[in-house]
Amino acid sequence: MLKPLYNQTMALADHPKALWWLAAVAFVESSFFPIPPDVLMIPMILARPSRAWLVALVALVASVAGGVLGYVIGAFFYDSIGQPVLEAMGKGAAMEEFNTRFNDFGFWAVLGAGVTPFPYKVITIMSGWTGMPLGTFIATSILARALRFFLVAGLLWQFGTPIRDFIERRLGLVFTLFVILLFGGFLMIRYL
Repeated sequence: MLKPLYNQTMALADHPKALWWLAAVAFVESSFFPIPPDVLMIPMILARPSRAWLVALVALVASVAGGVLGYVIGAFFYDSIGQPVLEAMGKGAAMEEFNTRFNDFGFWAVLGAGVTPFPYKVITIMSGWTGMPLGTFIATSILARALRFFLVAGLLWQFGTPIRDFIERRLGLVFTLFVILLFGGFLMIRYL
C-alpha cells in the first residue's frame, strides 16, 4: 500500500523544484504523512553533494514547522483530527495512560522520535495533547531533527553512494541505540 506512495515521493527528487517538494514532504511528515523526508534527501544529496547542507536545512526548518502543526492538532483538534490519525497508526488504545506519563519524559520522547524510526508525527500530536511546553517542544525538535538530517547529509556528503545502504537500512537502528544509551546514562547518573 505504501510502495506506490514511496515511489512517487522518490520521483520528486529529480524534479526541478525538488527543494520545495522536500520542504512539503518534511512539513507534512511531521504531522500526518507516512513517508520520511530522507526518501527525498538521499537522492538529492547524492545527485548534488555541494547542496547537502542546504538540503538538510530545508528538511530541518520544514520538519520543525510541520511539528508545530502536529502540536497544534494535538492541542486544539485532538478529538477531530489527532485521535483519528493516531488510531489509524494503531496508537489509539494507550492514549490515556500515555498522557499521564508523557510529560515526565517529554524531552526524551521528542528527541527519540525526532532521530529514530519511531513516527515523529505521533510525538508532535501527543506533545500538543498533553500540554508539553511549546518552547521545550520546539527546542527539542530542532535538536533532534538537526541531528538526524545533518548527520544524513554529512555522511552522504563525505562518503557518497557507498554509505546509502547503511543510511537506508541501519541508521535508524544506530539512532535508536544512541537514544537508549543516552537516556540510560542519564538514569544511571540520576540514581547512582
